[in-house]
Amino acid sequence: MPGEARTVWPPRERAPGRPPRVIIIGAGIGGLSTGCYAQMSGAETRIFERHVLPGGCCTAWSRQGYVFDYCIEWLTGTGPGNDANRVWRELGALDGKTIANFEMFNTVVDEHGRSVTFYNDPGRLERHLLEISPADARPIRAFCRDLRRFTDTNLYPFLTPPPLQTPREKLATLRAVLPDFLLFWRTAATRMERFAGRFQDPLLRRAFPFIFFQDHEVFPLLPYLFNMASAHHRNAGFPQGGSLGLARSVEERYTSLGGRIDYRARVTRILVEDDRAVGVELRGGERHYADHVVSACDGHTTIHGLLEGRYGSPRVDALFQEMMNRPELVYPGVVSAFVGLDGEFAATERHSTTYLLSDEDAAVLPGVLQKSLVVQLRSHYSDGFAPPGKSVVHCTYFSDYAYWKQLRLTDRKEYWARKQEVADFVRAFLERHHPGITDAIEVVDVASPATIERYTGVRGGSILGWKSFTEADDLITGLINKDRMRLPGLRGLSLAGQWFGGGSLIRAAASGRFVTQYVCRELGLDFRAWESGGTTPWHPEKLGVLPQLERRRVR
Repeated sequence: MPGEARTVWPPRERAPGRPPRVIIIGAGIGGLSTGCYAQMSGAETRIFERHVLPGGCCTAWSRQGYVFDYCIEWLTGTGPGNDANRVWRELGALDGKTIANFEMFNTVVDEHGRSVTFYNDPGRLERHLLEISPADARPIRAFCRDLRRFTDTNLYPFLTPPPLQTPREKLATLRAVLPDFLLFWRTAATRMERFAGRFQDPLLRRAFPFIFFQDHEVFPLLPYLFNMASAHHRNAGFPQGGSLGLARSVEERYTSLGGRIDYRARVTRILVEDDRAVGVELRGGERHYADHVVSACDGHTTIHGLLEGRYGSPRVDALFQEMMNRPELVYPGVVSAFVGLDGEFAATERHSTTYLLSDEDAAVLPGVLQKSLVVQLRSHYSDGFAPPGKSVVHCTYFSDYAYWKQLRLTDRKEYWARKQEVADFVRAFLERHHPGITDAIEVVDVASPATIERYTGVRGGSILGWKSFTEADDLITGLINKDRMRLPGLRGLSLAGQWFGGGSLIRAAASGRFVTQYVCRELGLDFRAWESGGTTPWHPEKLGVLPQLERRRVR
């Protein structure tokens, strides 16, 4: 309660039979997951969170009765019969929720109005692509043939880190991988840009890298095929309540297991004695002590802020000193323009469309990194995002964080002027493609990468952190499997979350499961996990009261 004195965890010697105490920094999905699994395994845990909401980047905010859902575009593990889904069931993330599944991943439209839709069904996709460009039959059939083969795979390695797997688990993984090893190897070794260059049709050549809405640049074919196949099996859907709904459900699971979250509790320092983490210090000087500390907040903040740069490792130093400043290894920030509409958006089967922009359009869109704009009909994803009879559209593009951060620091007037330019562009763009829509627009809310950094604490506003299939991904694998999510030379501290476990929600959740298994070994606990029994239908009211991002508004 506001004004209530916080209970302090003092130093103590753990008596026989008393549960070990674990402090977790950050109530993002990685931190909440760690808390859930640690509570199930018999620890007494406490999460300190600087914000007033759980979820970290998995969040939402409100304006004029609309809910602007920021994070999830699809969620791996929404269908039964795989280990990713088991993780979400253990965390209660999908309790009582319906799942929205779509027949296509995305539609791409060029400047001339030509479009291609990436259906998840291999047969339908093949027929559609051949209608667009019969001359490209060879690469079309090759892609769809591989997609068919991926629909037969069921490999979601999110339960146990390899060093802790039993011989039986390792054998099961080997049996799952071996039949398709050459397929995995070939599609992981083929960059999407190189494959797309095989198309004669200019639309297909440009559109294929945008299957995942924006061009992920470094991605090979494998993740496209894997996720489209997952969506075809209804295992990459959108959970009711969206991003904050997911976080609230895991929060509810955590507190039902006896865990405690302290909000508005900013950790400023990890307390270390004799090269062992013993607790945390909060802003204002309040200190809390525990048998183990898990940092599940921003990675750079952990290494260079909370630990003051005193501890590292070759892998961590490479990540947070060298690679953090290499744009090709870190996901850029995103500019989001949410549009609240009075009325239903024009009927269309497209829930998501990427528009390839002309040079003229790209030139007036502030800080744009790719000549594209993603338009998603968020009201088609879940109920509760708009008042009855209204709808929400979400427009996004990759953008340069440094551009927005510099403006916000040095010239607030110009910063707000650029945000207004984004709002004006989105209004005009939607009017161009949907004549008459301007009169229905009630609100446009623009969030820059600098906004997201301030709101969530994530460095650079990078919602996904490290790019997969890069040098950074290799270091993350080594951090999990060899360093066991620790910093050599510092006992009593473990690392979780997107910067230490990988930048997707399922990998963040799995990082909490992994780190808890390692921590249990140290604390003498048996790792335990079971599925949540929550079945009550989920309701939008569970989101609670949402804050707004900026005090000032664009028009």
